[in-house]
Amino acid sequence: MKQTLKKKILALAITTFAVFSFSTAQAEEMVKLNGAGATFPYPLYSKWFSDYNKVNPNVQINYQSIGSGGGIQQLKSGTVDFGASDAPLSEEEEKGMPAPVVQIPAVGGAVVVVYNLPGVASGLKLSADVVADLFLGKIKSWNDARVTSQNPGVNLPNTPVAVIHRSDGSGTTYIFSDYLAKVSSDFFYKVGRGKSINWPVGIGGKGNEGVTGQVKQIPGAIGYVEYAYALNNKLSFAAIKNKAGKFVEASPANSAAAFAAMTKELQKDSRTSVTDAPGENSYPISGLTYLMVYKKAKDVTKGKAFVDFLKWAMTTGQTQAVALQYAPLSAELVKINEGNIASISP
Repeated sequence: MKQTLKKKILALAITTFAVFSFSTAQAEEMVKLNGAGATFPYPLYSKWFSDYNKVNPNVQINYQSIGSGGGIQQLKSGTVDFGASDAPLSEEEEKGMPAPVVQIPAVGGAVVVVYNLPGVASGLKLSADVVADLFLGKIKSWNDARVTSQNPGVNLPNTPVAVIHRSDGSGTTYIFSDYLAKVSSDFFYKVGRGKSINWPVGIGGKGNEGVTGQVKQIPGAIGYVEYAYALNNKLSFAAIKNKAGKFVEASPANSAAAFAAMTKELQKDSRTSVTDAPGENSYPISGLTYLMVYKKAKDVTKGKAFVDFLKWAMTTGQTQAVALQYAPLSAELVKINEGNIASISP
């Protein structure tokens, strides 16, 4: 009897120890990755990180949508494991980083020109030069002849134009200003391109969310936000006249057309700007957004976990893009990325 009891106690002790050891091992294997940066891809990244955790429960990826400038700064200071930006690092920024950085185009999308005009819910058309002059403050009223001539049959009101722009360092601003600097020499010389620029007119809003909120509140407002934010917040946005002379609305397919038109340039350098791309169906304010990580990881476990995630993002992740209004990468660009991912040393 006593012997049987001893055996039961021993068996229970062994089982308890095994469960404890297994739980401890699980805790040790849990990898938490922290990232920060662009608001542009935030809706897609949120899904990616959540879905990746479901198939890899021991990898948890936390992401702060603080703007591209903030993401680059946090990567530089070492407070995050990866950064995210809609603007690739300039040569000067790369030199200022503490170690070599690998920049991976994650997905593509569009920046749209949003507006709040009572009675004009849709159908507004704007040429490149008119968009530039609206944001330069040169066109002051919505019934200006330059706007009305492009929109016959649209009853544009005598309402002052209220420009809304980003107040924080922003990759969305980079894409938009890069486009305007290409299509308007006046904008190029007076304002230029960058994540943070000195807008000659307007009110600032923080993040795509801030600009969206301001546009919704102010009749006559015009601003720029990421395409998915415009859709999710039911904002009106304009069709933009592209390089081929066609008015084109933003869509994943029309952004993909812009990337396809720039394939040769992207194969030479995946950081190439794709704004104002040629092609009849190309949406002209399209851009790529980048995930950035140090080539040599400080933490081997974290480095390997992030490389594995990047491989997933280039395959399964790309299939989720269109449903969330982003443009998936072309097969050619995915192949380039795979080579860059292989260069990361965990």
